[in-house]
Amino acid sequence: MSRATTDALPRTRFDRLDALRSVAIVWMAIFHFSYDLNYFGFIHQQFLADPKWTLQRTCIVTLFLLCAGAGQEIATHQGQPLARFWKRWAQIAGCALLVSAASWFMFPRSYISFGVLHGIAAMLLVVRFTASWGAWRWPIGLVAVLLPQLVQHSFFDTRATDWIGLVTHLPVTEDYVPVLPWLGVMWWGAAATDWLIRHRRELLSGPLPRALAPFAFLGRWSLTFYMTHQLVLLGGVGAVAWLLRRPM
Repeated sequence: MSRATTDALPRTRFDRLDALRSVAIVWMAIFHFSYDLNYFGFIHQQFLADPKWTLQRTCIVTLFLLCAGAGQEIATHQGQPLARFWKRWAQIAGCALLVSAASWFMFPRSYISFGVLHGIAAMLLVVRFTASWGAWRWPIGLVAVLLPQLVQHSFFDTRATDWIGLVTHLPVTEDYVPVLPWLGVMWWGAAATDWLIRHRRELLSGPLPRALAPFAFLGRWSLTFYMTHQLVLLGGVGAVAWLLRRPM
């Protein structure tokens, strides 16, 4: 008997996970809005060096990938068919390609070749097909997290190979979420969710207070939000900058 049958979950949305995912995307939008303000000169911050910003980025990506791992684990327990998995995966991979194209148009020297959507698409494949590893994903995830600190080589410093993550220096790009160490975080999200389903299912499936319902709704549309928020923010901030600097 398969694990999906043994630990079957109802094929419904989990509002608590959706709400947690919305925290990540709202935080991300605030971060990107600040980045846009900096890009157009309204503020002056060191986004690549100041721990105030680099730590925030790490926390946002961590929360994103924990939620992605949790969502895939729930789908596995719900018996998600492969056809449905591949459909969702194609949406994410397609959006990743659009991000690369748009970033190349705006930032040709630092375009995004392997950002968060690229990373999620690649890592979802691994997480999906290692679901049977169960609790082994905790120690293997730790290996994935630590490996880039222990193994680095110049071979991985090109656009063709830096997606693995074993680089000797960070690439010049607007976003970079390589498979290592981040696969470990997604594995942990899946492993933690597996434990919750087996031992504390109510923490996942319990209701949300009505006041938090909008967060659950937003979390269900995270990919759409991700793909459109910068169009609004960057376009809006750019328009204001143009108006303020236009000769009267």
